Amino acid sequence: MKKGFFLICLLFINYILNASNVDTVAVYSKCMDKEIGCVVISPDDKSVNHPTVYMLHGYGGYHKSWIIIKPELTELSDQYGMIFVCPNGEKSWYWDSTINENFKFETFITKELVEYIDSNYPTLKSRDSRGITGLSMGGQGALYLSIRHRDIFGVAGCTSGGVDIRDFPNSWDIKELIGEKSKNRKVWNEFSIFNQIENLNDGDLKLIIDCGYDDFFFKVNNNLHKKLLKLGISHDYIVRPGEHNLEYWYNSIEYQLLFFKNNLQFKEIVD
Repeated sequence: MKKGFFLICLLFINYILNASNVDTVAVYSKCMDKEIGCVVISPDDKSVNHPTVYMLHGYGGYHKSWIIIKPELTELSDQYGMIFVCPNGEKSWYWDSTINENFKFETFITKELVEYIDSNYPTLKSRDSRGITGLSMGGQGALYLSIRHRDIFGVAGCTSGGVDIRDFPNSWDIKELIGEKSKNRKVWNEFSIFNQIENLNDGDLKLIIDCGYDDFFFKVNNNLHKKLLKLGISHDYIVRPGEHNLEYWYNSIEYQLLFFKNNLQFKEIVD
């Protein structure tokens, strides 16, 4: 039974990935000199331009992770009138690595990928119509990129995010990207979202953060929430029962996308 059910799931995902409004593309990255896989989910209505939400996967995931976690993204794209962009971030933490030239994912996403999407899809090309979110490593990545590139992203989300890497010095290949914590404390401090938020003013970004009570990242997310309150930075913070797993993300992304629907600009801004 389990084998048959798994086969049905694979066939269903394959059907979704071959639907008319789901593209699997290879985007060339000049800065890394390689092609990066990307799933782009767009509304059936191509007569108008749409806001865009970049969706980042977690450690060990890839560009098809979000459509596997939430197959209903195709329906939500039509329902909300938004384009979803899901790039392969490999195990990069969405940084430009300080020690490995093969990982320049901050540059790829904020420059090369955004330019590719805006050139090939009917997007609204302003920060007010462009958001970014992600899970786990991708939640950290979404906040990191949005804080550092507020000219590109106006709305940001994070679900089950690794928002303070300093608590995990030997996990998830982080030291392969920015060196060992004991020898590179300044870099670890600078790359941590917990410190990055000090660069924000209230209103710079529209933010939503959520994490399950039983998630091993709950403590760092709760600490981030408290610091945002102390800094006077407005944000939505949701805590619910749940662990660091697919079931939690399947549900949490609907809350996130509703937030994006309510906060993204759906029309061209005319000066």
